[in-house]
Amino acid sequence: MARAPRVELDSPLPETVDGRQIRAVAFQASRLEYVDKTLRTVGLTAAGSRALVVGSGRGLLARGLAGLGFDVVAIDPSASATAIAREAGEGEAGERERLAVRYETAPPEELGVADAAFDLVYYADTFEVAPALDPVLAEGARALAPDGVLVYDTVNRTLVSRLIYLIAFQRLPMTRIMPPGRYAAERLRTPAEMTEALRRHGLRNEDICDFKPRDPRSLVKATMDRRRGRITDEEIPPIVDFVLAPDTRPQVTYLGYARKA
Repeated sequence: MARAPRVELDSPLPETVDGRQIRAVAFQASRLEYVDKTLRTVGLTAAGSRALVVGSGRGLLARGLAGLGFDVVAIDPSASATAIAREAGEGEAGERERLAVRYETAPPEELGVADAAFDLVYYADTFEVAPALDPVLAEGARALAPDGVLVYDTVNRTLVSRLIYLIAFQRLPMTRIMPPGRYAAERLRTPAEMTEALRRHGLRNEDICDFKPRDPRSLVKATMDRRRGRITDEEIPPIVDFVLAPDTRPQVTYLGYARKA
């Protein structure tokens, strides 16, 4: 019998299964597409603007935003993830991305950035793991410029999302990619709950957008193949093929943006 792979977040070892990075590569295209759509909607130009990524992990999204023209500060609570991000930024990105991203380690409740310093604040891999959302949002509102935009993606609390995030990703041997306890039902929040939480911090939610695999069966296949070592993280996106679905009700993951009221 094949030995079960080691599941460890923010590990530099290639043989480990890192669910954070799996999500990052799978979500990247949809995240950037949504940012581009949002920029056009609110009339914000990336070139010459500053972006903050909270929950930046290995820096993939931050480098993507730098590629759009932003000067980016990428913050993650994991020192290991920050170290990997710096190394990846030097080895993989083009000159623009290398020069335009600064990587830092800090908790989302204490970012250590100046007030009103960013035109775009993007929360990734943060809301769905935050035990208390209010101190996190308070920091985001503080860092956001008066005419800026806060973009986020997170996980809804539905029967389907519980099956995927609480059971398949954390408990089932064939599909586990996260350590136990990474996600909990009370940390999965509905769009209505997110809208209310943002309102408490002077932020007006202006959009909710479902995003999901084009065929849900592909997510199961890619997860199992990655655990078995048949594919790498980089081969996951075309298999899973996440797409924006603005006209459907989010059952698992969704994106949104808010502005200062």
